[in-house]
Amino acid sequence: DTHTLTANPADRDLSILVGDGAGAVVLQPGPENRVRAWNLGADGSCTGSLKVLAGGSRMPTTEETVREGLHFAKINGNEIYLNAVRYTVRTVRETLESAKVDAADVDHVIPHQANIRIINSILSHTGLRPEALVTNLERYGNTASASIPIALTEALEDGRIQPGDQVLLAGFGAGMTWGSILLEWGGERK
Repeated sequence: DTHTLTANPADRDLSILVGDGAGAVVLQPGPENRVRAWNLGADGSCTGSLKVLAGGSRMPTTEETVREGLHFAKINGNEIYLNAVRYTVRTVRETLESAKVDAADVDHVIPHQANIRIINSILSHTGLRPEALVTNLERYGNTASASIPIALTEALEDGRIQPGDQVLLAGFGAGMTWGSILLEWGGERK
């Protein structure tokens, strides 16, 4: 994700939050199902909270759209904050309920790295432990869809995640979309 390409450097609401990054996770089957539970959702009525007006098929690039700055992302920060917290809290609760796992028993929480206010609010509304939190936004900013894979990779490389640990991944995106998954990390305990 290269969100700095659509962030207007003069827009202090967005440009100071975003960073560029790439990440991927490769899963493989194992002898046990380690996906404890998951939950996904979308609400298309929130498309106005973060959008780029020009450059796509609805409004192709022209000299005028570039001159007017219509290729820069526009954000409604308050709406994003409220919906990100609301929907992420909901998806986390539903995933944990489905897995029959208490929030206090989650070993690692790897959320979308949007901003620390959103993350802390999600923790406080779900009962997830702050010491379980994995973040990297303080180094890279919001790397959008790459943020969870990057943070997961760093936690694995640091030896923080061990086989048998309960790992909760939770994210949200523009539109509004949301999802969470609870995994029991595979492999042999050291």
